[in-house]
Amino acid sequence: QVQLVESGGGLVQAGGSLRLSCAASGGSFSTYAVGWFRQAPGQERLFVGAITDDGGKTYFAASVKDRFAISRDNAKNMVWLSMNSLKPEDTAVYYCGVTNYGLGTQSYQYDYWGQGTQVTVSS
Repeated sequence: QVQLVESGGGLVQAGGSLRLSCAASGGSFSTYAVGWFRQAPGQERLFVGAITDDGGKTYFAASVKDRFAISRDNAKNMVWLSMNSLKPEDTAVYYCGVTNYGLGTQSYQYDYWGQGTQVTVSS
């Protein structure tokens, strides 16, 4: 079983940047792909981006492509989501999850989740 803890969220003005962290423990983290999802109040959890187990490939939702990046360091059991040019519509709770489905884009494909970190972008 993998435990995940997200951090790095906060309040930022539109156009600003944030970097979220996802720290893993308790399992074979390096064998899992990692995805980031976000959930706004009253909405479903939506795919943001994912990175393969070896960090060699990433894939992003169209709404964040060219603004967000994902990186990982398996030696440190860490994954980061770097967010640039933030917009008010990026406001949500952001979650990281692990999957054996590769670059899965659906939340049901993920086995373990963190508790989430709030990102608020003001206009």
